[in-house]
Amino acid sequence: MFRTMSLDEIPPKEIYVLDTETTGLEGAPKDLVLDVGICRVRLEEGVVEDCYDSVLGYDVDDWDDYLRSAWIFGHSDLTLDDVAFARKSASQVMEEVRRILKGKAVATYNMEYDLGKFLYREPWNMRGWFNECTDIMKAATPVCKVPNQYGYRDYQYPKLEVAYERITDGDPAGLHGKQDHRALSDARAASWVMVQMYRDGTYKPYASPGA
Repeated sequence: MFRTMSLDEIPPKEIYVLDTETTGLEGAPKDLVLDVGICRVRLEEGVVEDCYDSVLGYDVDDWDDYLRSAWIFGHSDLTLDDVAFARKSASQVMEEVRRILKGKAVATYNMEYDLGKFLYREPWNMRGWFNECTDIMKAATPVCKVPNQYGYRDYQYPKLEVAYERITDGDPAGLHGKQDHRALSDARAASWVMVQMYRDGTYKPYASPGA
């Protein structure tokens, strides 16, 4: 007997998975996006393709010590000089990202961070620009079952490297056992987590509220 699929069971043809690397966790305007990576994912086919990768250029001479000593500079291969001498200005990257994502289906690993703290705020202003898919991190939480460090019954949100290690098989993103904290690499890892969860039936692109 056939049944009609509900809207939350029908995946979009493509989902654009975005990742950002930033100067800090507080969000704009205090913090800035430094690196953006986007992958194009065809869930039904299990295909992940690199779509966009760019460092954002800023005049770092105007930066204070907080920005200059950002965590990312000490925990990845991204340097202050990469930002100072980037091929594209921050405004140019913003415009290119807007053009790529306009009207598309978009997901990130932690939507509240990448979108809520940056892309939905000044100077990006992208709220309503695309269709939000299910947060990959939140979908991975009941799959990974990481115990909450504060003793609550709910599971803790898993870090991307934890979700990738526990959910995917065979290192499809080519991390070789180490997350390098660059935007495109992290977008690839998140994309493959999403693909595997979709295959396993634990990821719905448009989950019902509260699901």
